[in-house]
Amino acid sequence: MQTRFILLNTSHAGNVGAAARAMKTMGFDDLVLVAPRWANVLRREETIQRASGALDVLEKCRIVATLDEALDGLTHLCATAMTPRDFGPPTTTPREHFEMLSKQELLAHVQQAQTAYLAPKLAPVGLLAAAPGLPAQGGTARRGVDSGNAAACKASDPRSGGAWGPQTGVGFLFGSERFGMRNEDVYRCHVCLSIPSNPQFGSLNIGAAIQVIAYEWRLALGGFGAAPLAPVAGQAAAAPVNVPVLADARQVAGMLTHLEQSLVALGFLDPAAPKKLMPRLNALFNRAAVTQEEIHILRGIAKAVLLQAAQKSPPAVDESASV
Repeated sequence: MQTRFILLNTSHAGNVGAAARAMKTMGFDDLVLVAPRWANVLRREETIQRASGALDVLEKCRIVATLDEALDGLTHLCATAMTPRDFGPPTTTPREHFEMLSKQELLAHVQQAQTAYLAPKLAPVGLLAAAPGLPAQGGTARRGVDSGNAAACKASDPRSGGAWGPQTGVGFLFGSERFGMRNEDVYRCHVCLSIPSNPQFGSLNIGAAIQVIAYEWRLALGGFGAAPLAPVAGQAAAAPVNVPVLADARQVAGMLTHLEQSLVALGFLDPAAPKKLMPRLNALFNRAAVTQEEIHILRGIAKAVLLQAAQKSPPAVDESASV
């Protein structure tokens, strides 16, 4: 599963090195810096010293100008904050949220296995081999087909939890040392993680916060001792399962920009007083776990709205033309 740590507007070079060290100790190496204070931060002496040998993470690290550029391939975004905000995604602890994600991933694998088993039942007899470990005809397995069909349909629905799986990309966002994360960046996330700490002294530097979250996430992924299950000798390979591809955060942001333009053209959204309409729509699509195909549909709708609005607009009058 893809895991990325994103640092926004980092002002201290040493914290970049500390982040790289914290990530490497937990087996992660995808680090992206968004508009750091120093353009040469990856080569600064303090960065290299604080990395303490995690130079491969620094070499792989990318520097980008905007948050959008850091979100390619990510489908689940986790903001970090000390205290809950009055608006935005729900706030929870890393362990609680990661346990929930782990359960969703397990459910996705079970549902995909059910779909693979049901594929031979839906195809002409003899075209596909029987699922491994299950009778090819009759028996108790046949009685579970109807209920299994419902589970398979649910697995193919990205909003059911079955969308969570190997294709998922998780991003952890950390704000600047002085100001933390901006509200507009938090609004784009699915959840806000708050590390339990002393209420009278809850301040953590970025390196320490990344270490805690990287540790909790590594535990949720099974630690370093877990290995994928190998197929049992003599069993046929399961048929490939077509799983909908989730849209990443950058694709969702592009769609929202397109949708915003169409809402303005309709007169539904006043750009001078937008309030929190777009952040609320962002939260809605985060909960829906939209797929890339659904993004194309939504952008097609927005395009059609803009075309209709342009056709209904009165032609511009050339006031300089002579009567």
